Amino acid sequence: MANTVLEIKNLSKSFGKRKVIDDISLEVKEGEIYGFLGPNGSGKTTTIKMILRMIDNDAGEIKVNGYDTKKQFEKAMEYIGAIVENPDMYRYMTGRDNLKLHARIRNVDEKRIDEMLELVELKDRADDKVGKYSLGMKQRLGLALTLLHKPKVLILDEPTNGLDPAGIKKLRDILKEIAHKEGVAVFVSSHILSEMELMCDKVAVLDNGKIVKTEEIHQKEEEPTETIELRVQDTPKAIEILKEKFEIEAKKQNNVLEITLATEQVPSVVKELANADAGIKAVIPKEHSLEDIFFNATKGGNENA
Repeated sequence: MANTVLEIKNLSKSFGKRKVIDDISLEVKEGEIYGFLGPNGSGKTTTIKMILRMIDNDAGEIKVNGYDTKKQFEKAMEYIGAIVENPDMYRYMTGRDNLKLHARIRNVDEKRIDEMLELVELKDRADDKVGKYSLGMKQRLGLALTLLHKPKVLILDEPTNGLDPAGIKKLRDILKEIAHKEGVAVFVSSHILSEMELMCDKVAVLDNGKIVKTEEIHQKEEEPTETIELRVQDTPKAIEILKEKFEIEAKKQNNVLEITLATEQVPSVVKELANADAGIKAVIPKEHSLEDIFFNATKGGNENA
């Protein structure tokens, strides 16, 4: 079982009389991409700044690879790589020289530089000045900088802001490789739901300072399942067949039945209902999207944020 490398317990923060973070807890495991979602003003960036000790928390604790960030700050920070706002780099220096400078500061073997340039697909542009880089290239160089010292946890605050679709996809592919092949835990905040759905293994939805929903996105199930809607003429007969022959409990709303079943069962269920003259009108796969999760959890999002 994967180890927990970022642990937040009962974290709270107020600014004056306003409670921005209200008793939140979560765990991020190695090799996992964990999305942190919420409307503007919900407390995402405040949480990230507390993890990095850029601001103090009022209550609760944060541990990185088992080290308390308040009591064992330097040790905890050894295991973190982070990009908050713009990556820290020198525009008048080349990408390679920026990496060399950070490698010396971190006491990292310079062999790691070529590995990182390869990973973020900047090897061909490594000797160009950063001032000539596109925004997407700067973001990828920033990733290389944060990964030089082989952190256990990578923290990113809105990393796709300003990127075009090609840049977003490239960044997404790199983050998946970092997490799933190198075992780095990636904790990423974003408001782009479609991207988070493609990228993340798990998400937490934050609203008014509270975690209102957590959800597995890519569940690794031994037996794949489907949720489908059945529209039939004879609803009682269909419910009876589903229960007696397949042990499936159907949810009924008006004349629509919703069922969850093993993917391989779908053809048999449809065939049985057709043979029994239940009067099948439609079989509709039901998508369970991250957008549904988000808007249900936040009751439509915070339009006033």
